[in-house]
Amino acid sequence: MVSTDRLLAFAAMSLLLIVVPGPSVLFVIGRALAQGRRAALTTVVGNTLGAYALVVCVALGVGSVVERSALAFTALKLVGAAYLIHLGVRAVRRRGSLQAAFTEDSPARGGGRTLWEGFAVGVANPKTMVFFAAVLPQFVDREQGGVTGQMLLLGLVFNVIAVACDSVWGLAAATAREWFARSPRRLAFVGGAGGLTMIGLGVTVAATGRKD
Repeated sequence: MVSTDRLLAFAAMSLLLIVVPGPSVLFVIGRALAQGRRAALTTVVGNTLGAYALVVCVALGVGSVVERSALAFTALKLVGAAYLIHLGVRAVRRRGSLQAAFTEDSPARGGGRTLWEGFAVGVANPKTMVFFAAVLPQFVDREQGGVTGQMLLLGLVFNVIAVACDSVWGLAAATAREWFARSPRRLAFVGGAGGLTMIGLGVTVAATGRKD
């Protein structure tokens, strides 16, 4: 079982990543602005299901590697950290692109299709993919055993936080559309701050973890 301190530390790092506007958040925002709150919340559910599918894949595929090979784990961690930094730099450079999400206009879709599209975005989100592969294993206590089960539990914690945060993004976008649309600088600030946070997270990932 995952200890309380590891669980809280993982929850804190998950929150840092989740609050950064990435592909899933932008998709939720776009749905909120184009189709309203119900579509936004349906998209959040789809995103979460997609993200947890990634958790299952990582837990089943990476769990045994984490248990047996410190070298493979370190390589995976460094690649993941480098990619997070890359995403952060790109987010800073393209911080003005958030404006497009707030002006998106698309025809209404059914709940099932909206759910499926949310799932597709969640399962293909590179930011989440890298986080689960490179960060999640660091919080597993191998001495306690049950590595796969610990990963599934940590992934559940991540997704609970994601549901709450992404829902706030969607509801806020639907409520404050005009306020954001009046000032592209506000959107650019959100994108830039998010990119810097992701860069910091990547550096943290590279500097922490197993020492064996």
